Amino acid sequence: MTSEQAFWKWFVAHEDELLDLESDRERLFGSLHERLNQVHPDLVFEFGPRAKRREFVISAGGLRNAFPAVSSLVAAAPRLDRWRITGFRPRRTPINQVRLGQECIDPADVEFSLLTDDSAIGLRLFIPGFREGNKAMKHIAYLMLDEALGEYDVETKVGLIQMLPSNSHPTAERYPLAELAARFDELASSLVHTGAPN
Repeated sequence: MTSEQAFWKWFVAHEDELLDLESDRERLFGSLHERLNQVHPDLVFEFGPRAKRREFVISAGGLRNAFPAVSSLVAAAPRLDRWRITGFRPRRTPINQVRLGQECIDPADVEFSLLTDDSAIGLRLFIPGFREGNKAMKHIAYLMLDEALGEYDVETKVGLIQMLPSNSHPTAERYPLAELAARFDELASSLVHTGAPN
C-alpha cells in the first residue's frame, strides 16, 4: 500500500469525525498532520466550512518541492460524496483578513503594483506597517497572495515578489489587492499571446 493509499484509508475511516472536526479539533488536527507527514513532511491542510460537501484543501505550504506530493495525493483520493478535495490553496473571494500571533493584516489596506519585463510577472505588495525582518507579516502576506491568486499560480507564474511598507515607491501605479487576480490574469494572457514564456 502506498503512503497516499494509506492516508485515504485513514481519512475514510475517520470521515464522520473529520466532518464534525469542531467537536475535537486539536486531536483530529494532530492526527491528520501526522498522517500527512507520512506522505510528505511539508504538506499542510485547510478545511472549508461545514456544508453539504465540505472542502478539504491539501497544500504544499508554498514550497515547490512538495508540489508533486500534493498532486499525487489528490489524484489518489477516492470518490467521497461528502467532501470536495482541492489540491493547493485556491483563490478566494473575498480575500480574508489574516492574523498570525500578534500580527494582523486587513486585505482592504493592501495595495499592489504589477511588474513585467515582457517575459515574467513580478509584483510589489504595499502593506501598512510592514517591516523586512518581521517573519509573521511575510507569512501573512504570502497567505493573502495564495487567496488572491491561488497557491499554484503564486509559485509557478509569479517571479519577483517585493513586500514593502505602504509609503514605499509613492509614485508607483497601485491597485487594491482585491483587483490582483483580474489584473494578473489579463497581464499573463497578454504575455502568452505575444509569445513570451509563461
